[in-house]
Amino acid sequence: MSDIIVPETKAPKHLGTGRRKTAIARVRLLAGTGKIQVNGRALDTYFPLESMRGAVTQPMTVTGTADKFDAHVNVRGGGLAGQAGAVRHGIARALITVDANLRPILKAEGFLTRDPRMRERKKYGQPGARKRFQYSKR
Repeated sequence: MSDIIVPETKAPKHLGTGRRKTAIARVRLLAGTGKIQVNGRALDTYFPLESMRGAVTQPMTVTGTADKFDAHVNVRGGGLAGQAGAVRHGIARALITVDANLRPILKAEGFLTRDPRMRERKKYGQPGARKRFQYSKR
């Protein structure tokens, strides 16, 4: 019988899953220089607004690990704002697997809490969730 050779992994991977609205982000942190890649694209090209890019990088800047890890992110569902929040949540969760001592810092900033706000459903007899059709007296 032949021996099965298992390839050695080059660097340990730290995983985290983030969620926001209907977006789900799978994050892999690897030792590196601070590059963030989202769905195979650079962070600057995937998130056009500076506020979204800032939200994504917040957990790393707060903990001082911005130049120590590269992040490879796969994100699906929702819009860009929801995806940015999901990536932030996922990076924060992955950083905890790197070092458990970062947990109080991330928790104090609120990065570990999943934002529960969701879109309210449309109701029948109305054009939207809360909006009503215009009332006609005559």
